[in-house]
Amino acid sequence: MRIDLHTHSTASDGTDTPAQLVRKAAATGLDVVALTDHDTTRGHAEAVAALPEGLTLVTGAELSCRLDGVSMHMLAYLFDPEEPALLAERELVRDDRVPRARAMVARLNELGVPVTWEQVARIAGAGSVGRPHVASALVELGVVPTVNDAFTADWLADGGRAHVDKHETDPFEALRLIKGAGGVAVFAHPAAAKRGRTVPETAIADLAAAGLDGIEVDHMDHDAETRARLRGTAKELGLLVTGSSDYHGSRKTCVLGEYTTDPEVYGEITRRAFGAFPVPGAGGA
Repeated sequence: MRIDLHTHSTASDGTDTPAQLVRKAAATGLDVVALTDHDTTRGHAEAVAALPEGLTLVTGAELSCRLDGVSMHMLAYLFDPEEPALLAERELVRDDRVPRARAMVARLNELGVPVTWEQVARIAGAGSVGRPHVASALVELGVVPTVNDAFTADWLADGGRAHVDKHETDPFEALRLIKGAGGVAVFAHPAAAKRGRTVPETAIADLAAAGLDGIEVDHMDHDAETRARLRGTAKELGLLVTGSSDYHGSRKTCVLGEYTTDPEVYGEITRRAFGAFPVPGAGGA
């Protein structure tokens, strides 16, 4: 089985619609794909409706968290999307995205970059607006060659000249909410230093004690040495190890199915979850 447990659609900052994403996943030869848009489950219904036969969908979300002033992401799988406490927190995070993006546009203007809110809103479309949409605007204007080049100290990286903080959930609270909604929690790309500051890896032990299920080890932003180190940490703490593409369509260079999760780990995730169940494809429209 080929299993990719971290992808994004136009419901957040990907460029493929949920329907396009699941069709592409099937065409790529994946058996299981997780749709984990940022702080939203809006793409799930469309993905389920279009799910091709032979492909299983894992519903989820990537939750924006902050620990000691450092941003981090928590992948939540197979939780109840209507559970009130987790739903309220996701809405709180989403509601802060628009004023934050507007503030980043204002900072870029102060730096002499002629980006406009209308341009960013057009790029975001119906998705939850975020830094990748602002980064895409910088690419359109020729300020940077790629989206990744916008995530530097010069521009949008944490602490960068145009960076603006947003509401982000304490990860220990996120774990409580995910577990309360019947979900499984995996720390996304914990050592992706290219994106900016990362939380100390010593914090993983504290998160594990608070209910963290696993860490995303095989990821394009982790080199071989980092993956080996994280595997050792996971083994020591009894955490699951996942691998995922973090696919965003054409917005980033990651390839769907580039990194995958072991079927036994996937099976354990499904056994632990009770908020929702994987959806087998029956030949979507």
